[in-house]
Order: sequence, then structure tokens, then C-alpha cells
Amino acid sequence: MTTDARGEIVSRISTMYDALGDRPRFDAHLHPDVLMWESDAEGLLRGLPALDTLRDERRARAADGPRPVSVVPHVVAADVWGDTGVVRYELHATYVDGTPDEVFRVTDVLRREDGTWRIVHHHAERRD
Repeated sequence: MTTDARGEIVSRISTMYDALGDRPRFDAHLHPDVLMWESDAEGLLRGLPALDTLRDERRARAADGPRPVSVVPHVVAADVWGDTGVVRYELHATYVDGTPDEVFRVTDVLRREDGTWRIVHHHAERRD
């Protein structure tokens, strides 16, 4: 594993969360056929249309609720093997209105295609 490749995938995760709220910018970090497991999803999600459906459901559930003021990944480990990489991190969502912060354990598998790293598998679990 090269240090440069490890830095690239860690940076890719950070820039993705910097784009949170801007679907096109955020989705540029995801493979169109991304496979996802999310704590609040009924089952396996495949592809960006399934993610959009989950996003819309989340927005409807939280319409009048608090929103985090920051969402920051804290990388625990990252590895690269050729054109495949794995990043494991805790995602911290911080609120200021007295709502307890949330932490998610996340594993993302990335693949480099045409020089660009994109997430092909995402697994997130809310930590209680």
C-alpha cells in the first residue's frame, strides 16, 4: 500500500461529507451501483435511486426535528490493495440544541476506476 493511495481514500471520505446536503457533489463519491446497509433502512439498498428514496424518507421523518450542525468522519483505519481500498471510521453528528450527538460505525469499500476513487460498498451502523 502506498501512503499516497491511503491519503487519497481518506481524503475522498472527508470531501464526501464536506458535500453533505449537496446530492450531486456527495453522489460523485459513490459508484452508481453502490451497495449499502444503513441502520435506518429496512434492508439492503442498491444504487443511487434506492439511496434517494431513503434520503427522502429521512427528510420526511425529520421535517420539524433538529439537524446536525456538523457531520465529521474520524478515521480509524484505511488500507489499499491496488485499485481497492477500505476505510473504517466513526461518523460523528453534532447537535447544538440539546439533542444528543450521534455516532455511527462505518466501513466503506472504494474502487479506483479511471483514476477516481468511488465507494462501491457502504455499511453504517448507529452506535447506541
